[in-house]
Amino acid sequence: MNKTLILGYGNPDREDDGVSWHIMTSICEKLGRKAPQTYQEEFPPSEASPDFLFALQLTPELAETIAIYDRVCFIDAHTGSVPNDVNFTRVDPEFQSSPFTHHMTPSTCLVLAETLYGTAPEAMLASVRGYQFEFKHTLSDRTTTHAQEAADIIFKWLKSED
Repeated sequence: MNKTLILGYGNPDREDDGVSWHIMTSICEKLGRKAPQTYQEEFPPSEASPDFLFALQLTPELAETIAIYDRVCFIDAHTGSVPNDVNFTRVDPEFQSSPFTHHMTPSTCLVLAETLYGTAPEAMLASVRGYQFEFKHTLSDRTTTHAQEAADIIFKWLKSED
């Protein structure tokens, strides 16, 4: 079995922007593992793959972490600029510039891993449509439905390596 990382990012204090944390806890439960109660807690370590890591945003330092994995699934929210409510697409290493200094893409993380550490894992991006971004810790009803669909897709992807 390949060593796999589930890497979710977003802001759980901003309603649907935190959808990745909810998806990750759902996957943990599907795997029969204990999930953290809040996003400030780390996901408990396990001898079995996958590992789980939640971050508020992607940073260059994550390149070192993802370089040790064979596969990575990034999870994030999107605001409708993507055609489907739930997307699951391959990510290739590619530098992508951004006008925002705090915005880094999964493709850029992969190219940093490849450049700095000589390897980039196979990667997928699961993105879920967010509708509400107020200061709340819960998801909107529509995003809750999409989050469960995304968790099922990712779980199936994980099992495809068994």
